[in-house]
Amino acid sequence: MPEQGPVPVRGPEPAVGSERGAPSSGGAESGRGRSSRTGGRGRRRPSWARALRPSGRNRAPGTVPAAREAGPYLTPAQAFDALYAYCAPALVRQAYLLTGRHDLAHESVERAFQRAWDRWPEVARDPDPAGWVRAAVHDWALSPWHRFRRRYRHPEPPPPDEGDRVLLDALLSLPPPYRRTLVLYDGVGLDLPETAAETEASTRAAAGRLLRAREVLAERLPEPAGPGELHDRLAELASSGRTRAAEPAAVRVGGERRARLWTRTAAAVTVVLIGSTAMTLHTAPTHYVPPVPPGETVRGVPPRAAPGPLSDEQRELRDRLREALLDGPERLTPEAR
Repeated sequence: MPEQGPVPVRGPEPAVGSERGAPSSGGAESGRGRSSRTGGRGRRRPSWARALRPSGRNRAPGTVPAAREAGPYLTPAQAFDALYAYCAPALVRQAYLLTGRHDLAHESVERAFQRAWDRWPEVARDPDPAGWVRAAVHDWALSPWHRFRRRYRHPEPPPPDEGDRVLLDALLSLPPPYRRTLVLYDGVGLDLPETAAETEASTRAAAGRLLRAREVLAERLPEPAGPGELHDRLAELASSGRTRAAEPAAVRVGGERRARLWTRTAAAVTVVLIGSTAMTLHTAPTHYVPPVPPGETVRGVPPRAAPGPLSDEQRELRDRLREALLDGPERLTPEAR
């Protein structure tokens, strides 16, 4: 269970939508610092679209907006709820871009925050708790084991917009490492070294994945899209469907219930192992008993013949032997002293 001590909260933070510039290939304008809320295709950009990247230029790593009237300290539950309210909506949209499934996106966010609540002392002391949770969300969303689950064997209904469907199909056609690199760099807005570190690759490999992913999207999309335009398109695609995250209290309770279930399961398995070990020690032999070899048929021995009739001489000899054994002098008799 997490520690119950107070957690310090930093001072006032800039707005969630504060932006920072990001490097782009070929010196193209990134377009992430623009004040316009209109997407590249004439649509009005959603108010949260710029929050795909949870950290801004002036935000120190690991800081989250403090709850109002919370005082200088927060309990672990209050700090967790603040981190969840700050990161969960954007992480749901990122997970949807990685998987193309709203159910799996919500499940990935809930599992990641449940894991963070189980390890809350570690996450609270991390320099970038939002990055810690984001990495856990992406790892769960891109796990290859989901393909064997029955609920994820069939695709979800595509987005209603034709452009969003083309972009989502192009994203899902990329290998998972390329897809994750593109979402982190062009969607979230991380720098190339940060993207490489989060994807566990070198900077050169991350740059190659990013360029290749952009080439595939340029071939699949009907209209060319630069880095800034691609960021807007990803934000618009992430806004389609169910993007509302669960309540933080429900996530915490679910994580605690799951932790209790795993603890009881581990205890039951331990008891079964101890009982089976004790039974084995009680019933196992204390010395080695060699096994009895199986019988074999003896071959080459002549069959036993029945005796025939006795001759006169044999009968006479038999009679003499019988009389000598009974009354002859060879018989020993005890004598009293």
